[in-house]
Amino acid sequence: MKNKQIKNWTEIKSNDSWALFKIMSEFVEGYEKLSAIGPCISIFGSARTQAGDPDYQLTVEIAEGVAALGYGIITGGGPGIMEAANRGAQKAGGTSVGLNIELPFEQNANPYIDQDKLMNFHYFFVRKVMFVKYAQGFIVMPGGLGTLDELFEAMTLIQTDKISKFPIILVGKAFWEGLIHWIKETLVRENKISPEDLDSFCLVDSQAEVIECLSKFYAQDNFKPNF
Repeated sequence: MKNKQIKNWTEIKSNDSWALFKIMSEFVEGYEKLSAIGPCISIFGSARTQAGDPDYQLTVEIAEGVAALGYGIITGGGPGIMEAANRGAQKAGGTSVGLNIELPFEQNANPYIDQDKLMNFHYFFVRKVMFVKYAQGFIVMPGGLGTLDELFEAMTLIQTDKISKFPIILVGKAFWEGLIHWIKETLVRENKISPEDLDSFCLVDSQAEVIECLSKFYAQDNFKPNF
């Protein structure tokens, strides 16, 4: 029994070593494709949002407006808010990128992604690097755990100077205000974070406010797109 356990552990370690090649290939493919696309904005939100939901239509309009500024749109490639963002990008004739993820319950890529800009990832952490590395900003629609994960990772990377500061735009005041209140009244007040850690994001309700926030950020002399 002991020898069998040792053999199984050896096989696991061997599989882990070989997995490095798959991880590396995902990074290489992502870097090569995304570096050739140009400045993009990543849009996040719930995969469960239906086409009839006001947030879906608002996302289409926001993506259209952002694409009209010359930015490409990056999404997670799936349904819901991701589909709406890719749809808006295509509607405006802009670049529409989808970083799809392989999931046990199978996430299918939405039909509004440029076919040469659809990438499929096995590893969440590789995909998350791509969202941040090639984004000039995050637009965060109402969403669940995955959306919160992306939001807080971006804020953490900015806080720790691991990436340059970029605009984080939270869309939907009614949805986000409770979280923002808790951050201010608990995290800031108890000195878990600094007040300036909140300077990286703005809270808005409309497409016009999103465009204004994005344009205002990059109108400052010390902030330039990273392309």
